[in-house]
Amino acid sequence: MRILLISFCFIFSLNFSCSSAKSKASKTPPNFILILSDDQGWNGTSVQMMDNYPQSKSDYHETPNLELLAERGMRFSSAYASAPVCSPSRYSIQFGQTPARLKMIRVGMNTKHIHHETPYTIPKLLKTINPNYRAAHFGKWGIDAHPSVLGYDESDGVTGNKDGGFNLKANKKQWQNNISEDPKKIFSTTDRALNFLERQATSKQPFFLQISHYAVHSDLMMRQETLNKYKSKPKGKQQKHAGFAAMTEDLDTGVGMLLKRLKALGLEENTYVIYTSDNGAVPVMPPRPKYKTATNHPLSRGKWDAMEGGIRVPFVIAGPLIRPGSESKTPITFSDLMPTVIDLADGSLPTYEALDGGSFKNILLQKGSNVKRSFDGLIFHVPYENGIALKRAHSSIVMDHLKLIKFYDTNELLLFDLQSDIEEKNNLALTHSKKCNFLEKSLDTYLHNVKAPKWKPGITWKSGTVEKINSFH
Repeated sequence: MRILLISFCFIFSLNFSCSSAKSKASKTPPNFILILSDDQGWNGTSVQMMDNYPQSKSDYHETPNLELLAERGMRFSSAYASAPVCSPSRYSIQFGQTPARLKMIRVGMNTKHIHHETPYTIPKLLKTINPNYRAAHFGKWGIDAHPSVLGYDESDGVTGNKDGGFNLKANKKQWQNNISEDPKKIFSTTDRALNFLERQATSKQPFFLQISHYAVHSDLMMRQETLNKYKSKPKGKQQKHAGFAAMTEDLDTGVGMLLKRLKALGLEENTYVIYTSDNGAVPVMPPRPKYKTATNHPLSRGKWDAMEGGIRVPFVIAGPLIRPGSESKTPITFSDLMPTVIDLADGSLPTYEALDGGSFKNILLQKGSNVKRSFDGLIFHVPYENGIALKRAHSSIVMDHLKLIKFYDTNELLLFDLQSDIEEKNNLALTHSKKCNFLEKSLDTYLHNVKAPKWKPGITWKSGTVEKINSFH
């Protein structure tokens, strides 16, 4: 348990010169809103994430408010959740680190080895830049420490799926249409966020607000009027579930409430609004045959796997000086959020050994197209056998437009060129052996350097603490 604590005792510097402090004092600090949906696929909204690729949006779901956000902001068509499941991704957002480094690789894992009290979280770093920043979190938390420990001033506490209506014991009803006037608590969660916004507008204090919705995770819940709309609407070729579509639009309605209030309060022009999902959508909607036609098509598979359907997610950001209606193809991931927020707030970037993410501020402001990180590539680590999905422990690395997947049971390698093969159909491992070997070595080196949990026979997604796994790269 002490090993990871020691790893956090690194040199961290936030260098503020007197001259820069004076110049920044005259600026109004920007606000930040992060809207995090749950289990929403890359093409699960009506926003076309990739120019000239119609399949990158839903052919059935309607999200008009997210469309408006995209019209005044930038879409990242190659944005990745840090993991194909929720908790590791949520940790990565707050700490700017990969789940592999955090040794937080699955849902329900014991996290006593993680130093939650670290001073290097989004709220704490913002307050280092400007002590007037206020931070709030509403909705699904998914982290094994109270939000206040990470620097949040207001929150719903330590919440999880059950707080949003997920009942694993009553599993048979999770894919049925359940009617509610506050489905997945979308509107009451939004109301608390609106109250926070109004108080911040009055106090004129800068803020970081994260709204982590329980939708569109099962159980399926929606308003009756929205369900009626989709029951009478022609179904799409890829997405056909009226209840899921209705829940998606109800979520978008909550997003619209927030965006409208932000504008009415005069806060829109100085606020960065980010919308994304914690991981990809479930691969199929029961009772359809498993994987016969994936919900995330053209992306392969879905939640629980490090295939594109499980980790490529919708990502939209709007705010000061961001070009309206633009798209970036640069790969980014959730560990980039913390350094980007700090950079946008005019703070010096964190420079410490355990930071994995890099700022993409230069991309937002059209001053560059690359993200500088301590390691060249995006890492996804799923070192366990998940009975729901592939049932094979695997890891993946994305570098530029190439993606390598390594399976640990047989050391099988898959290599894909995502620029020409986003569906991951054509394995290039045999014909491009040099690139394959380079990516494998890069992946192995990173996992070794951070002492990531290592697969061994008998490890399942139900395996307990890191100490119990007791196997590292």
